[in-house]
Amino acid sequence: MLKKADLSDSKKIHALINHFAAKDEMLPRSLSEIYENIRDFFVYKEKGKVCGCCALHICWEGLGEIKSLAVSNNKWGLGIGTKLVEACMDEARKLKLAQAFALTYKPEFFKKLGFKRVPKSKFPHKIWRECINCPKFPNCDEVPMIKEL
Repeated sequence: MLKKADLSDSKKIHALINHFAAKDEMLPRSLSEIYENIRDFFVYKEKGKVCGCCALHICWEGLGEIKSLAVSNNKWGLGIGTKLVEACMDEARKLKLAQAFALTYKPEFFKKLGFKRVPKSKFPHKIWRECINCPKFPNCDEVPMIKEL
């Protein structure tokens, strides 16, 4: 079941994201960051267990970021990631955003959803607001992708 996340999902989202972050497959998120941004998140649940999560974060006028996409290993290939990103994209359209972007280690996944690769310089607000505090800055190895809405 796909739904908007609530506070009771926060620790499960945190565990899922940081499971993959520990393997250097995505960036880590603190529990406080999850709580502060819980309204950005969608979750996919089966039998009450969070099997996937994804967030839409508003960055600037007309621009949102698809972030923190994670799906449990045993649920890969079932379309859960696609459903989560599509839910974020639907919300982005409702908010009348012009574009959505993702910084990802899985560019082929986003390419299948209509995202195109762009230079990081396209996102100066993101870089100076959030990326500057990342331990990988300025040597970020994530691939920037964008989609027109």
